[in-house]
Amino acid sequence: MRIVSNTALALAAALAVVAWRPGVAAAQAPDTMTKRVARTGGAIDSGAMNALNRMGVYLRTLQAFQVKGRITSEEVLPTGEKIQFGSDVDLVAERPNKLRADVNSDREHRLFIYDGKTFTLYAPRAEYYATAPAPATINDLANRLEDKFNINLPFVDLFRWGTPEADPVEITSAADVGPSMIEGVTCQHYAFRQRGLDWQIWIQNGEFPLPRKLVLTTTTDDARPQHVSVYTWNLAPSVNAAAYAFQPPKDAKKITFAEVGVGKTAAKAVKETGR
Repeated sequence: MRIVSNTALALAAALAVVAWRPGVAAAQAPDTMTKRVARTGGAIDSGAMNALNRMGVYLRTLQAFQVKGRITSEEVLPTGEKIQFGSDVDLVAERPNKLRADVNSDREHRLFIYDGKTFTLYAPRAEYYATAPAPATINDLANRLEDKFNINLPFVDLFRWGTPEADPVEITSAADVGPSMIEGVTCQHYAFRQRGLDWQIWIQNGEFPLPRKLVLTTTTDDARPQHVSVYTWNLAPSVNAAAYAFQPPKDAKKITFAEVGVGKTAAKAVKETGR
């Protein structure tokens, strides 16, 4: 199952997402919400599962969208100390076979471009790029990149929720934490647990059940590092065909993707040659 990945991205609906009720929100202090989650233990809350399913079904209906995200990730040093890094992602996609994602951080800058036939990964600071023939859909591309080149598409989970790859059987605990606000948007906050991973998601209330925030906590590491994504959505992006075409800059150098188990991946090669 590929429900949520650490780079950063689960379900047939029976009930609608839990509606936000102002009276309930006012009455629930944070400690009350915490006790509410604790009482569920390893229980599966049907409302939480239905909300996740509704979100996944809705995401599958989006034919074109732009999503921007602020990402915060923790890395654990050999000493056990956690170091936090931030990055910004700007992704635009058109189903079934167009995607462009710009990922920029203090450590590196990457541009992912998919035009339905070819995938390109470009490192502007290092001025290196690699291309490879691509399959017919974004989902197939994501799988091939992971399996063949050990490369993760940004926000890959947004393309997997609501598909057979996001199997709810692996979820061992699901809880409705309560209403919440994410950057001025009214959401419902849910907590889930599966083997090796605790995760929380804030889903926008109303007729557009979009994920607004995602927190992943790795439980197989005693330091419990977290990966946090906060999303901003544009459901009517204005993008022309040129956005999905890559024209290498004059000084850019082409390298070759290496398959997993055969040699260095292009991503690693770029990292070794610069940022």
